[in-house]
Amino acid sequence: MSVMQIGIIGVTGALLAVQLRGGKAEFGIYMSAAAGIFLFACIVDRLGIFVETVREISSFIDMDAGYLSTMLKMIGVTYIAEFASGICRDAGNQTIASQIEIFSKLTILTLGLPVMLALLETIKEFLS
Repeated sequence: MSVMQIGIIGVTGALLAVQLRGGKAEFGIYMSAAAGIFLFACIVDRLGIFVETVREISSFIDMDAGYLSTMLKMIGVTYIAEFASGICRDAGNQTIASQIEIFSKLTILTLGLPVMLALLETIKEFLS
C-alpha cells in the first residue's frame, strides 16, 4: 500500500471513531483499535522488507549476527510499545500508556547493555 492509501485509511478510521463516540463511546474505541490494528499490519509488512534488506547488507559486511538481532528486537519493541500506548491513549488510559512506554524504554536499555559492554571491552583492549 502507498502512503496515500494508508493516510486515507487512517483519517477515515479516525473520523468514523469520532462519529461513533457520539452514540456509544466504546464503539469509537473499537473503531480506533480496528483501524490501528490494520495500520499496524501494514507496518509489519514494511518492517519485513527492512529486515530482509538489513540481512542482505550484513551478508556483505563481516558482522556479528547478535548485534543485528539486538537492533531488530529494539525496533520491534519500539513499534509495539508505540502502538499499544497509542491505543491506550485513545481509550483515555493515559496512565497505562505511560507505563507501557516506561517498560519499553527499560526493555530497550536492557537489550542494549550487552552491546555497550562489548564496546567497552573493545575500547579497553585498544587502551591496553
